[in-house]
Amino acid sequence: MSQLTLDRPGTDVIPSQPTGLSATVTHAVGLLQRLLNRYSVGFLQVSLGLVFLGFGVLKFFPGLSPAEEIAAATIDRLTFGLVGGHTAVLLTAVLETFIGLTLVTGKLVRVGLVVLAGAFVGILSPLVLFTDELFPHGPSLLGQYVLKDVVLVAAALVVAAGALGSRLRSESHSDSGS
Repeated sequence: MSQLTLDRPGTDVIPSQPTGLSATVTHAVGLLQRLLNRYSVGFLQVSLGLVFLGFGVLKFFPGLSPAEEIAAATIDRLTFGLVGGHTAVLLTAVLETFIGLTLVTGKLVRVGLVVLAGAFVGILSPLVLFTDELFPHGPSLLGQYVLKDVVLVAAALVVAAGALGSRLRSESHSDSGS
């Protein structure tokens, strides 16, 4: 419950009760907060999983993924030419599909997140390896495609925190059970 404190010496704290519209808004915010605390990280996990599953499955079909060339070139460069071309794209497809399946199904999530952490090295390395191609005179379409991966990293960090036991908590000092 919120409290009103009068800043005068010798006065006590006077509890205030929201009334009318204020009470309705406070109650609605509390409900929304509980709803978000309960479902938002799980929704983020499934959404992130669907993104990886979709991107991964596309790479199984040559020519369908807009990231096919950059994925092949990145793995080629990261493996010093040992893995390249179709094999690199297939490897990326398998990894992304596995990550997506773990996040969507909730099975082996921790393993999927470890694989995802390793995959982010490859996913973000084009920003360093191919800067001139991604940003010739500002971000190209491919550059924007790679930049969106920063958001995926942030989402993965939230999902990983949840998988490791962290929970959202309310900052309100309410006794209403939130």
